[in-house]
Amino acid sequence: MSIDLRDKQFGILAVEKGFINTDQLFKALKIQVEEDLSGKSHNLIGHILIKLAYLTPEQADQILLAMREK
Repeated sequence: MSIDLRDKQFGILAVEKGFINTDQLFKALKIQVEEDLSGKSHNLIGHILIKLAYLTPEQADQILLAMREK
């Protein structure tokens, strides 16, 4: 089990852009790890953040665009 590098980058960019705070990121990462450990399918951190209503789909698109530019 490991946190995907893309998830880490996505979460860091979401915090840097001010879309979420670190507590929200840690909660989403905790959910992701718990799901992985329980054998559930792997959910991307962006999907979890949207599901928790911490992030909008539009904000997720902005982060993905920024990731492509890096």
